[in-house]
Amino acid sequence: MSILRLILGDQLNREHTWYQDDKNCLYVLMEIRQETDYVRHHIQKIVCFFAAMRSFADELLKAHKSVLYIKIDDPNNTQSLYENLLKVIEARKIQKFEYLRPDEYRLDNQLNDFCTHLKIASQVFDTEHFYTSREELGEIFKGKKQFLMETFYRKMRQKHQIMMPNNQPEGGAWNFDKLNRQKYDNKVPVPMPIDFKNDLSYLKEPIEACGADYFGDINWQQVIWPINRTQALQALDFFIKKCLPHFGTYEDALSTQHWSLFHSRLSFALNIKLISPKEVVDKSVAYFYRHPELVSVQQIEGFVRQILGWREYMRGIYWLKMPSYQTLNFFNNQKALPSWFWTGQTKMNCLKQSISASLKNAYAHHIQRLMIMGNFAALAGIDPDEVDTWYLGIYIDALDWVEITNTRGMSQYADGGIVGSKPYVSSANYIDKMSDYCGKCYYKKSEKLGEKACPFNSLYWHFHHRNRAKLNKNPRIGMVYVTWNKTSEADKALILAQADSHLANLENL
Repeated sequence: MSILRLILGDQLNREHTWYQDDKNCLYVLMEIRQETDYVRHHIQKIVCFFAAMRSFADELLKAHKSVLYIKIDDPNNTQSLYENLLKVIEARKIQKFEYLRPDEYRLDNQLNDFCTHLKIASQVFDTEHFYTSREELGEIFKGKKQFLMETFYRKMRQKHQIMMPNNQPEGGAWNFDKLNRQKYDNKVPVPMPIDFKNDLSYLKEPIEACGADYFGDINWQQVIWPINRTQALQALDFFIKKCLPHFGTYEDALSTQHWSLFHSRLSFALNIKLISPKEVVDKSVAYFYRHPELVSVQQIEGFVRQILGWREYMRGIYWLKMPSYQTLNFFNNQKALPSWFWTGQTKMNCLKQSISASLKNAYAHHIQRLMIMGNFAALAGIDPDEVDTWYLGIYIDALDWVEITNTRGMSQYADGGIVGSKPYVSSANYIDKMSDYCGKCYYKKSEKLGEKACPFNSLYWHFHHRNRAKLNKNPRIGMVYVTWNKTSEADKALILAQADSHLANLENL
């Protein structure tokens, strides 16, 4: 074989034009400790990546492609991308190296460096996955100080003519967020999540034998996540028919009984490219137009906004602002993440429920990530490096390009407002408004002071007090300081003392 084509674990795009012309090409996929170990990962994340990669390699073989698959326990596996590639190039007398542009900065740098030192020709190709190029967001906001997602989203809708009859937004508005903030009220039944019951027990021994460090729960015989394109398409069909009709209404809701509510749970399949954002959006929008009696415009717009808007926007910010973005720490937060983030053993029921579900499923929906775990980390002043590491490790869909912009940016405001126009923090009031968590909590949602007072309440005011110099002029949170100014000095002192006590004893909350 004269050409080696590398396929990374998140590049499982069977529709790529590569596969239409691959004479004299050897496709190489590899399971390596380099990728299992750069952070400590949830076991389901490691297992599903390996399972999806092996399934993809099998598909290529059935299509009569030449494939070399290096397994994690292969005795000749150096566990290094760089070293494995060099060995294959030499052993197979490769004359040209080709690869798809990585989505993660560290791998992009690594492969750029590899090609620089390579003694044979090399070429890089686009993954043919996203709506946008790496540079497109930067071009849209060239010369601008703010990067408003709403502006980006509208341009994407216009450019790709998605829900734009007569070049006007469907339903007469770009945004139906005000209709999509309802607490789950049990008025409509939540569909049981689609469950693929993949038996991946064959991966247990090699993963444990290789020594990879991991955490989290797994049922090896019944792993629920899609690991091939067929399953991914089934998951998409399930979401459109069963969940989309109520998605928008309850997309911000939190429930003890329903760990994914009406969310699509397509992010893992999307992020490893088993399916594309375009086919997800196209099929969802087509169903909306075929069944307007089932899917209202607020439901479909809310979903399209997540895929076409936020997903592409976050990737654009990533490539515009890396590598400095990963070092930003606007509030100079230094505290360590409490150990119960790895166990769920805390008296705060909202965090206990959300973290425990994350450990069980390697998944939490966006409001749990933003307004429960992320909210607490921001209020408590946790080092954003630790927050990034936790999110990147625990969630099956977490890849650096989408994780870091959501956590360090939107969740922690560590970027100082590049992504979010204000810190996304709240007291217990918001959590109670959107969930059923507070009713069975050790702490009292309405109290600021005392042993049973919800920590979110005093921490909320402490956050704004200690960061006043950096936030006081933010127009979106002006009323917070108006309220704080009206609070008596005596009450302020008591609230701040309560929060100081919590901050000194995060492990015991």
